[in-house]
Amino acid sequence: MIDKPLTLDLAAARALRAAARSRGRLLTVFHNRRWDSDFLTVQAAIAAGVVGPVRHCESHFDRFRPEVRDRWREGAGPGSGIWYDLGPHLVDQALQLFGLPERVTANLARLRPGARADDWAHVVLDYPGLRVVLHASMLVAGGSPRFLVHGEAGSLIKRGPDPQEQQLLAGLPPGAPGWGADPDGPEIHDGSGRVTHGPAVPGDQRRFYQGVAEAIAQGPVDDTAALEAVRVMACLEAAFTSARTGASVGLPLAPDERGA
Repeated sequence: MIDKPLTLDLAAARALRAAARSRGRLLTVFHNRRWDSDFLTVQAAIAAGVVGPVRHCESHFDRFRPEVRDRWREGAGPGSGIWYDLGPHLVDQALQLFGLPERVTANLARLRPGARADDWAHVVLDYPGLRVVLHASMLVAGGSPRFLVHGEAGSLIKRGPDPQEQQLLAGLPPGAPGWGADPDGPEIHDGSGRVTHGPAVPGDQRRFYQGVAEAIAQGPVDDTAALEAVRVMACLEAAFTSARTGASVGLPLAPDERGA
């Protein structure tokens, strides 16, 4: 189990996956945010067709940290910057919801005075009849909706983020009463002016570890997690290429990596 991202580039990700397969070992990435309440809520709503076929989705990780801190994530070294830090979660969630995009268009920037690595990212994933916007910034003081989902039957807004990180910081142990409970349910607009509010799906990142334990115990080793990590790396790398060249970029994946 490796913290995200899997590696610093796609070539290394492929090599690591091949090494794990040759040894029959489980390889996975710490995509714990698949079990965040905000993502689970949106995932369930899309599956239930709450807004009809989705045509536009935005996923935001926005914070307010105007001062550049002296830490490796904000330095100029390999793996630094907001796209390496938050991009893997944004991309992984998008792939879980919609699968692989056709093309990636990205803009990365250093907006804070003294920034040594990208601290602003705006990435668009192109699908047939769908656009997915992934956005991360260090200069959003008032916050922004965590998810915006627009479909043919209406729109869904999930404003607040998952509470588990804040619960941990406050001293609440995982599994305690109220763990993962999210008071901020989705706001649903039906297009005729009617607004309804639904409950949020509770989050529980412990399920990530449970899944790893089950995969090891059940055997034989399933390569799905490693393949999904390689696909995330392809999207990350395509975004870096797009930001550098100013062009939309297709995913540099082989047919077997696409599942074709």
